[in-house]
Amino acid sequence: MPRLSAEDRKAQIIAQVLRLASEIGPDRMSTTDVARAVGISQPAVFRHFPTKGDLWLAVAENVAASLRERWKEAAGQALGPQSRLKGLIGAQLLAVAERPALPSLLFSRELTVDNPPLRKVFDHLLASFQSQLADSVTGMQTEGILRPDMAARDAAVLLTSTMQGVAIRWTLGNRCFDLVEEGRRLIDVQLTLMSVQARTLP
Repeated sequence: MPRLSAEDRKAQIIAQVLRLASEIGPDRMSTTDVARAVGISQPAVFRHFPTKGDLWLAVAENVAASLRERWKEAAGQALGPQSRLKGLIGAQLLAVAERPALPSLLFSRELTVDNPPLRKVFDHLLASFQSQLADSVTGMQTEGILRPDMAARDAAVLLTSTMQGVAIRWTLGNRCFDLVEEGRRLIDVQLTLMSVQARTLP
């Protein structure tokens, strides 16, 4: 079997970290588990990532790059602000469905306590996503779809919270329902409640 390049080996390690984090949880996963899954020694893992914190940071940066690419593609295919908003949300839900470790990682000790640089990556990622949602909400308000007396930033936070809530429910429920379908359904409910038509109801 040909020897992998350093970059290919790093990518392989990151992929196994995400798989193991999904299966046993990020806080229970050890570098020994990672080495065994990849088929290398534990010291070999540390040759590529000097500390476990460095490994998690590389995972976060990999996830962030992938999500930003998905958002860019979704936005590029949109025909207007409503299409853009729904495309961004659909892309995010699909990314979580394909990488089910993400909800667990967001509430792990590694993220919330032990690794501030990791927290920073995800904080910036969330801020970027909410900013794009807010821009789409503003466009929908301009087109008369959503009520104008609502702060676009507040709407973006509410939509993001809905997505996070359904992702947590999906994780705790052993992924027993279609995350993308359920997430889109609940987002449609939220958008209906935010609509101009809902504002005019008695």
